[in-house]
Amino acid sequence: MKKTKLICLILILTLVISVGCSSSSQTTLENTNNSEIEDVEPEADDQRIIIDALGREVYLPEKVETIVALGNTPRFVTYLGLAEQVVGLSGMESDKITPLTAYAHVNQTRWQDVPLVGTDAMGNTEYHAEEIVLLKPDVILCTYPLNVVEDIENKTNLPVVSVSIGNIFLDDYAESLEIIAQVCGVENRATELLEYIDTSLEDLNNRTIGLKDDEQPSVISAAATFKGAHGIEGIRVKDPILLAINANNLAFETLGNEQTETAVEVDREQILLWNPEYIFCDYSGVNLVKQDQATDPEFYNQLTAFQNDQIYQHPSSTSYYSNLEISLANAYYIGSILNPAAFNDIVVEEKIEEIFDIFLGEQNLLNDLIDYGAFYGPIEFE
Repeated sequence: MKKTKLICLILILTLVISVGCSSSSQTTLENTNNSEIEDVEPEADDQRIIIDALGREVYLPEKVETIVALGNTPRFVTYLGLAEQVVGLSGMESDKITPLTAYAHVNQTRWQDVPLVGTDAMGNTEYHAEEIVLLKPDVILCTYPLNVVEDIENKTNLPVVSVSIGNIFLDDYAESLEIIAQVCGVENRATELLEYIDTSLEDLNNRTIGLKDDEQPSVISAAATFKGAHGIEGIRVKDPILLAINANNLAFETLGNEQTETAVEVDREQILLWNPEYIFCDYSGVNLVKQDQATDPEFYNQLTAFQNDQIYQHPSSTSYYSNLEISLANAYYIGSILNPAAFNDIVVEEKIEEIFDIFLGEQNLLNDLIDYGAFYGPIEFE
């Protein structure tokens, strides 16, 4: 798979965005009596070997027809068109699903009778081995570290394939999609999707890389979603979206060499010192920003972006791990606001719908986001 210079640059400069969900999270290992699980040795003629992201050799049946998807893999199997093969998954309860968790939202009807056999909420991984065994899946897919993978495998006596959590601006998303595609026999779909992602990232770079410094307005990414919602002080310092469009990110220029975290809380005085021309906020923090403005209008009146109505919102891209399709859509939207001339040959709404359709097979997600309040546009302050 072709790797663009853009991806290499961002690989060096960015970390995986997460919302309290990572491989370092606390893990709850269920106490399952292994003696209750029947140990059935598969016939060698029906086996093939897959190497997962941990470098493990995993023996699988020649054809995988049923999947238990844990961690971030429900999202990946959706991208690969495998949602119908899911017989069990980890995730959130159906009444908590919103359009911001796009893969789960588009599968609500399809998965309404699929049992939840685990969760990764609030950074705590939990899975139910006995329930998984009863489902008799051909394979268990997950995004867990070695100790958790071995625990699941020992308790279920089923093949477990682990892949990386995945972020659109790091190489691990490609590896994850390719491994799952190999497991499930949909390599062509993975190739199609990865080529689309690479082409899109290259397109974003080509549209913005040649702009002169005085053509790049200053910007910060605020109200960032990390370990919950934040107000305007929640700054995404190493914002991969701003990097993808070569934006003049003042937070990165100031704090990029000091901070190891992708997003941090900063003092309000620092925001005044930056005084960017544009501010883009995660939808999840917009209400906090609006409440703050109503409480402390004097602070906002000092901001050039507020004075010029250049404080915008976009859908949060980190609901239950990183939503690749929303990240890519956000990059096109923000790029079109910062540099409209560079994007004047496309209709951004149509491009966003195209992205959602490519990833999810669902163009109506944009309307669902709008109805939910997570639209693309300027924030309306009272």
